[in-house]
Amino acid sequence: MLDFIIYPFANLLLLLYAYLGHQTVVAIAALTILIRLLILPLTLSQQKSAQKMQELQPEIEKLREKYGDDQEKLAQKQMELWRKAGVNPAGGCLPLIIQLPIMIALYRAIIFCVPSTPLQLFQFSGHIFIDEWLPSLTGLVPLQSTFLGMDLGQSPSPVQWWSYSLPILVFATSWLQQKLLSPSTASTGDGGSQAEMMSQQMQIMMPLMFGFISLQYATGLSIYFIISNLFGMAQYYFIRTNREGDEEPEAIAKKRPKK
Repeated sequence: MLDFIIYPFANLLLLLYAYLGHQTVVAIAALTILIRLLILPLTLSQQKSAQKMQELQPEIEKLREKYGDDQEKLAQKQMELWRKAGVNPAGGCLPLIIQLPIMIALYRAIIFCVPSTPLQLFQFSGHIFIDEWLPSLTGLVPLQSTFLGMDLGQSPSPVQWWSYSLPILVFATSWLQQKLLSPSTASTGDGGSQAEMMSQQMQIMMPLMFGFISLQYATGLSIYFIISNLFGMAQYYFIRTNREGDEEPEAIAKKRPKK
């Protein structure tokens, strides 16, 4: 069903492998960055929304103090505040939904390029279209699959016990990214609004899900998760630095005494 994504990814991975020193991990990392650049408009919107949510926390706290005894009224006022600020509390879900088919397609592409069975090699051999323009790429499959003694085409196993470090890194980087993108909320007795509780649950559930997936599938997919998460965190700090730089002249102007 995802063949229209899988085979182009596999051919692009093959091309990157050929021109990046025949290093499979480097090719996967480069493909990951290309994918992140492709969905950049979505993730930029998500991260800007997350920063606006953080900036609105003082206003949210005021609403809690005023309407803390009326949860329905509190939720209504919070939604009004978010609407005026152009913030969607559930906006962070869209990039994750978009990445799901991409993640599946990339996994299949890795399996095709680093096949563990003759059948997988045969399935991909009829779909290598990049060699029509670059005949020199013919015969590169299967790609070199070993990285630090781990087989990129196989899932973590007790035989290669150190391969379990990759799912741990996937969980850690996913958690850090979710922590950055989720608005910080003060502890309240009422447990916060439904949107906030959903955000708090996602901070744990999404990293756990990605960590579990990394345990079950090829370690090459873990490389994608880790590089993608690091890219997302770097992007977050870049956006925050630019926003702080834009706000600095305004802050200085406010501090100047009026004439």
